[in-house]
Amino acid sequence: MARNLDKLESKVGYHFLDSRLLDRALTHRSFSAFNNERLEFLGDSVLGVIVSAILYRLYSDSEEGELTRMRAQVVKKDTLAQIARRLQLGDHLKLGGSAAKGGGTENDSILADALESLIGAVYLDAGL
Repeated sequence: MARNLDKLESKVGYHFLDSRLLDRALTHRSFSAFNNERLEFLGDSVLGVIVSAILYRLYSDSEEGELTRMRAQVVKKDTLAQIARRLQLGDHLKLGGSAAKGGGTENDSILADALESLIGAVYLDAGL
């Protein structure tokens, strides 16, 4: 597992002031009790708000139901996992036990959750 976090920060376009937040965002629950689940919770909400605001502005004639369907397409697991792969997020994850042995760094759910955790970490680190 490569841990060049400077390279990851460069890909993300954000440099962490508190590197512990980035480390936590990349730590799966199978690795440690100090893991990314709470950041994932936060990141999921932050992502939802950001995507909702963008769709609201871009599709001013769309009704609520259509906006909801579009948002669901953007924030679904498959889409987030694809973005995580582009960032090579799996190369930086800390996994333990069966998650590490079972190809967890390529698991869509683990990758999507890690991306949400990263978003939550950026949100906190930036003081937004």
